[in-house]
Amino acid sequence: MDDNTSVTSVQPVYQLSPEQIAGPYFRNPKLIRRNISEGTDGIPLVLRLTIVDAMTGQPVTDAVVDIWHCNARGAYSGWSLVNPDKEVDVGEIGAIPRTDDDTYLRGGQCTDKKGIVRFTTTYPGFYAGRALHIHVAVRVKAGNHCMDARHVAWVGQLYLPEVASRSVLNAREYSGRAVASLTNAQDFFYRTMGGEASTLNVHAISRDSHDDGFFGHLTIGIDTFAVSTQIKPEDFDKYTV
Repeated sequence: MDDNTSVTSVQPVYQLSPEQIAGPYFRNPKLIRRNISEGTDGIPLVLRLTIVDAMTGQPVTDAVVDIWHCNARGAYSGWSLVNPDKEVDVGEIGAIPRTDDDTYLRGGQCTDKKGIVRFTTTYPGFYAGRALHIHVAVRVKAGNHCMDARHVAWVGQLYLPEVASRSVLNAREYSGRAVASLTNAQDFFYRTMGGEASTLNVHAISRDSHDDGFFGHLTIGIDTFAVSTQIKPEDFDKYTV
């Protein structure tokens, strides 16, 4: 080989986003919808997620992106009667019996030609022992339509920046709790599972008031051939509606 010839290694266009646990409040409500708020109280959050193939940098099209998170008071739909001010020492899917059939703050969207999904929701609150976060699962298409997607390629959690969260937690809908939220740095999963790389970029929609809500966005790099260890395809049937 000519000594003047430089050798460069091919690097992924995007880093793989770190996987995180699905948590005990996963279920599949079979709801494909952009607005998941269902009129719940809280400060509005417009969320844009871009899913890309970390190996090629190309958008992942026709994938299903499911998200779920707690409301302003820390409750998850399906588990609305679980006390969010009392820490629960379980993290596995199905570890906590459901208490209701509510579906607020849950739903999925199919990625477009640019790999983008958009959600209208509310800024999440928190429950005891955790920082503010949003759960995400990405299913890759296996048939002619994204709704045929069964291959769970990635499961993660998205975190909120401290500056925005402090403002939100002072709002009426979020305040007056018996416990305090953990900061991101105090959260075990943030610290040990790459939470910094999963923190949303968040901006206030209005310069005048945070009451008008926030816009959050993030690019998520996945390996489309990977098989998530957190949620199996059969879980979407087992923990449904």
